[in-house]
Amino acid sequence: MANTTDFLDPKDLSRLANHQVLARRVVEGFCSGLHRSPHKGFSVEFKQHRAYTPGDEIRRLDWKVFAKTDRFYVREYEEETNLRCHLLFDASGSMSYGSNDENGISKIAYGSRLAACLAYLCLRQTDSVGLTTFDSAVRSVVPPRGGASHTRQIIDLLGATEAGEETDLGKVFHEIAPQLKKRGLVVIISDCFGDVPSILKGLAHFNHAKHDVVVFQIWHRDELEFPFRAWTRFDCLENAGVRHTVDPVHLREAYLENLREYREELLKGCHKHRVQLFPMTTDEPYAEGLASFLAARGKAGMPVHL
Repeated sequence: MANTTDFLDPKDLSRLANHQVLARRVVEGFCSGLHRSPHKGFSVEFKQHRAYTPGDEIRRLDWKVFAKTDRFYVREYEEETNLRCHLLFDASGSMSYGSNDENGISKIAYGSRLAACLAYLCLRQTDSVGLTTFDSAVRSVVPPRGGASHTRQIIDLLGATEAGEETDLGKVFHEIAPQLKKRGLVVIISDCFGDVPSILKGLAHFNHAKHDVVVFQIWHRDELEFPFRAWTRFDCLENAGVRHTVDPVHLREAYLENLREYREELLKGCHKHRVQLFPMTTDEPYAEGLASFLAARGKAGMPVHL
């Protein structure tokens, strides 16, 4: 069983303390009103009034407020404003890169801590959060729920998750999307390696279902800079037995050019499908990266894509 402190360093959480309001926007504010409560009447706790907008149900108007102000307001309830956050965690073989670093951290370990921190923030804000892990197919699912005890279930799954097989992100996204019955915030934690057009079609599936989609793309610094100089053996992390020993000096220029084209294609596609792509590297403190993300979202006033 994983310890909470293995994932959530109190010092890291304290760094995020000043970003609680911004985190609230990410997991609730940008999707406010997205989920309408199936419950009616006094059994749902009243939250607040908001101005009537065309399309709101007439029966939700508060006529007492209208009598006092001569303005139309509708009543919102606690269950309407709480959000479902779906964490989708890539546990494919390529995410294990960095596990042999003496002073570093693998992409899957880094992503696990990021996922745990996001879950913690959501649950602290009374939102519900779920976790799905996958490689070539869905591996494990923790349905969205709220409550402090739910953190333990998510952290236990993250602690038990190891890098597995190869993956086809587009295919897996198409598998997961129909399972998310209610709209909410979909947070994907992955290195996003694969066929870009296929990945974008999978992301579009979430967008078509009116989810707000964020992708945290996890990089190791080696993948961005290709620092190898001497003859090096490269092992495929998703196909055991596939390895090549090469002189990296002759490959570096072509590798970096292909990397540039790949990143540009993915970024443009995410913009087209209204998906926010946020790259992070494993040598960057995950709490600082997450705080920067929350600040950027809040500053940009990201709209709800309805």
